[in-house]
Amino acid sequence: MDKDSQPTNRGPKFVVLNRRSLLAACLLIVVLVVISTNSFWRMMYPIHYQEEIQSSAEFAHVDPLLVASIIRVESKFHSQDVSHAGAVGLMQLMPDTAQWIADTIRHQNTGSGAAVRRLPSDAKQLASPQYNILIGSWYVQSLIKQFNGNEVAAVAAYNGGPKRVMGWLQDGVWNGKLENIDQIPVGETRHFVDRVFYNYHLYQKIYGSDKAWRSEYPVT
Repeated sequence: MDKDSQPTNRGPKFVVLNRRSLLAACLLIVVLVVISTNSFWRMMYPIHYQEEIQSSAEFAHVDPLLVASIIRVESKFHSQDVSHAGAVGLMQLMPDTAQWIADTIRHQNTGSGAAVRRLPSDAKQLASPQYNILIGSWYVQSLIKQFNGNEVAAVAAYNGGPKRVMGWLQDGVWNGKLENIDQIPVGETRHFVDRVFYNYHLYQKIYGSDKAWRSEYPVT
């Protein structure tokens, strides 16, 4: 058989390739549309205990998305977590610290103090999400006040302790700014601050347009 008489399948292969390319392009478009929606990102980065976070943050006068970010980093929303150091619950609170906070805010006649008194007695266990988030939110706000509105330093103190962080600032070890967290001498605290604000900025993009998550107390 000479070359001119040999069959060729160039035409059909070209058609098949075109169909495959078209299908791949359509699938790519679908994927791009899906991942550009808030629904997709909320599925990828869900916030559990939304009602408890929003109400507690409102009482404590702190951004609920900051509270949610701390919870995600501390416990990944596992309410029964207990650390090797004994920190308990969603916001990983030490029992002694939690008791001091509770005793302090119970003396308040409004806001979070009134909220604590409205809790049922069995919810006053530290691992209870409602109680844990309320106590933790108040503690976050107290640290923000202690550091004169510096939320980054407050988050560092939440992990490393306020006395230690205050020492870093006073001694010039760290200037308290997010862009300079590489100056934080303790790796765990440095990593904690980085992860909290990574999640916070991510949550802002995903949930920030939702009225329920808008705060009068934005983190800078």
